[in-house]
Amino acid sequence: MIIVTGGAGFIGSAVVWELNRRGLDDILIVDRLGTTEKWHNLANLRYSEYHHKDQFLRDLRADGLPAGVTAVIHMGACSSTTERDADYLMFNNVHYSRDLARACAKTGVRLVYASSAATYGDGSQGYSDDLQSLDRLRPLSIYGYSKHLFDLWMRREGLLDYAVGFKFFNVFGVNEYHKGEMRSMALKAWEQIHEHHHVKLFASHRPDHADGGETRDFLYVKDAVRCVVEALEPAIPGGIYNLGTGRPRSFRDMVHAVFAALGREPDIDWVAMPMELRDQYQYYTCAEMDKARAVGLSVPATPLEEAVADYVNGYLERTRAHLGSEG
Repeated sequence: MIIVTGGAGFIGSAVVWELNRRGLDDILIVDRLGTTEKWHNLANLRYSEYHHKDQFLRDLRADGLPAGVTAVIHMGACSSTTERDADYLMFNNVHYSRDLARACAKTGVRLVYASSAATYGDGSQGYSDDLQSLDRLRPLSIYGYSKHLFDLWMRREGLLDYAVGFKFFNVFGVNEYHKGEMRSMALKAWEQIHEHHHVKLFASHRPDHADGGETRDFLYVKDAVRCVVEALEPAIPGGIYNLGTGRPRSFRDMVHAVFAALGREPDIDWVAMPMELRDQYQYYTCAEMDKARAVGLSVPATPLEEAVADYVNGYLERTRAHLGSEG
C-alpha cells in the first residue's frame, strides 16, 4: 500500500492519478476535506482508503505506519506562501513531517516529500540543489522557512539516505481551482479572459525589465508527478532535488499561451505593482536540473505552450462546457 498525504489536493490528487495510470490503486489517501470542494478531486480516482489527517497523525504517533505500507508520498502541507500563522506552519509543515519521516525511517519505508523553491528566497544564493547549499539559503516567507527547516532537519538526522525531497517550482495544471490566490497564472488568466476578455499583469517598476518580463520556471503538473512517482524506485538515490524545467519563461509568455490556446489575440491590462510587494518580488526563478538528470529522473520537458493548451482545452474548457450544459 502507498500512502499519499494531501491526496485530495492539487499535486497530491495528480500523484494518485499518475499511480492509477501505472495500474496502482492500493492507496491510502490522507487529507482534510472539511467543507471545501476538494472531494471533487477524488471522484475519478481509484484508492482503497481515506483517513482524516488528524486521525492519521494520532494513529501514527501511537502505532506507527499501518501494516503493509511500501511507500509514503508526503504532499500534505500548507502551501500558501502568504500564510501568516507561523505556529500553524511550524506544526503542519515541520513537526507533522518529522513524525512521518521518523516512522518511515523506523520501518525502512521509502519517503518522497514536497519541499519548495520558496526555500531559495530572493534567489541571490542561486538555485543549486546541492545539499551543502542549504546553509546559505534565506527564505523570504514563513512558508518557505518551514520547508527549509524540514530540509535541514532531514539532512541533520541523516534521513536523506533513503528519502527524496523535491523543491517544486511554479506548478500549474488540473485540480488547482480550490487554491484561492495561490492558483497559477494559467488558471487566473483563463478566468480573466472569460470574464473580462483581457488579463491584468503587473507593469515592471524596474527599467531593466520589460512589462511582464518577470520569469518563472513554470512546471506542468503532469510532468511533476511523473518525477515524484519515479522517485519511489530504489535506483533513485535519496536526497533533495529541484523539480522544474530548467527553462525560465516570462509571465507575458504564459498569458500569451493561454490566449493562443483559446484562439484569441492577447489583450493585457498593465497595472502598477503595489509598493508592499516591490521589495520582495522575484524577477527570476530557474531550477538547476543537472542533479535530477544525472540520477535518471525524467526532467520535465513539455513546452509551455503545449502544456497550457493541454490544460486549457483538455480540462478547463471541457469543464466549463459541461457546467454550461447542466445550467
